[in-house]
Amino acid sequence: MNTADLNTKLIDSYMSLLKNMSAQNKLDLISKLSNTVKTDLEQEKTDFYKAFGGWDKNESAEDLIETIKGSRTFNRTIEEF
Repeated sequence: MNTADLNTKLIDSYMSLLKNMSAQNKLDLISKLSNTVKTDLEQEKTDFYKAFGGWDKNESAEDLIETIKGSRTFNRTIEEF
């Protein structure tokens, strides 16, 4: 069974649950679903733009490398035989 068939069956199951709802409840559900889709799309757009310009320091690449290497800690101990 592929994803499209599974999605179709899932939608059909939801429709069988929703067919007994009143018209007002269906409209409320449509409104809430529309709002969640809009929110999801806005969040995706925001997350996409957050990926740009994430580093706001004015350090050069060499300074950044030096800072990273300097902050490394080693906790490995070598045992003698």
